[in-house]
Amino acid sequence: MPSQPTTLLQSEHTDALASSFATSYAGVVAFITVVTEGSFAKAGNRLGIGRSAVSRSVQKLETQLDARLFVRTTRSTSLTREGELFYKNCHPGVERIVQAVEDMRELRDGPPRGRLRICSGVGFGRKVVAPLLQGFHAAYPGIALDFLLDDKPADFTAGRVDVAFRDGRMEDSQVVARKLIPLQMLVCASPQCAQEHGLPRSLEELAAHRCINTRLASGRIGEWEFQAGDRPHKVQPKAMSTFNDADIVLQAVLNGRGIAQLPAYQVCEFLRSGRLLKCLEKYAPEHQGHYICYLSRQQMPARIRVFIDYMTAHMRALDLQCRSDFSARDAAAMPTEGMDLAGAPCLAP
Repeated sequence: MPSQPTTLLQSEHTDALASSFATSYAGVVAFITVVTEGSFAKAGNRLGIGRSAVSRSVQKLETQLDARLFVRTTRSTSLTREGELFYKNCHPGVERIVQAVEDMRELRDGPPRGRLRICSGVGFGRKVVAPLLQGFHAAYPGIALDFLLDDKPADFTAGRVDVAFRDGRMEDSQVVARKLIPLQMLVCASPQCAQEHGLPRSLEELAAHRCINTRLASGRIGEWEFQAGDRPHKVQPKAMSTFNDADIVLQAVLNGRGIAQLPAYQVCEFLRSGRLLKCLEKYAPEHQGHYICYLSRQQMPARIRVFIDYMTAHMRALDLQCRSDFSARDAAAMPTEGMDLAGAPCLAP
């Protein structure tokens, strides 16, 4: 621990530095403006303050520098040799500050530009986000995109992430999350698998079927989520195969190796073409979604705002919903044997 005199000395030095900077900055701005405008009165008008305030700022600066910067008469104001040297050294720095302020105004009010760092889960990023990026870039050519695929939760601060796409239920109060579309999780199988092994008609029957699991980025095996009545229900079925890549899981299902619970965006085209069948749809989980996430609505840069708006509009326009509208009346009217939810034969295991 530093001694008390040392601590006091450091504190006094810090206060003196802060005071010196405040005085110097105001004085330098006043000084540069006088040189640019040609007089103290015009400088006051440009800065929106009185002539006397400009004069006091310059005098404080001269006291700090222990140098006279202007030769002032009743008719003219001119630089001393010291003033010329000081202006030559200060002017580039002040110009950069002015340019920085103008750049910030342009970022806020002008055409959106700059670099945008985006993060998404691997499956959703490849299938849904990536195909939309070309259209976004065409609409906003001034925005450079840095797109990351990672199934781990995005670290907005350490990873310098501007926007992230997340799936499931949002429980992170540190981020703003806008729901894009519902997340539909569907248990699917190939027609060949359904013909040879049948399809489960209840959650209890899952244990008798060849299941394919997904290993998450955390290393855990992903649970299958369902809705049994008003309660969420999670199952981790015994699996014949486990993969840590969603595309490999899908390919295994298409090849007839078993059944798996997959997101609708991944399987919609195969359900429509008949290459996959769905089952246990009445137990499909609700209240989950695909979200676009960012840190704050306050003082949002234009590049982030237009990206969020573009992705929201275009993703909601995609046809990624494969689940039927299911109600208690529909469930009661459904046959319990002989057919699965897609109308395919449902054989006993």
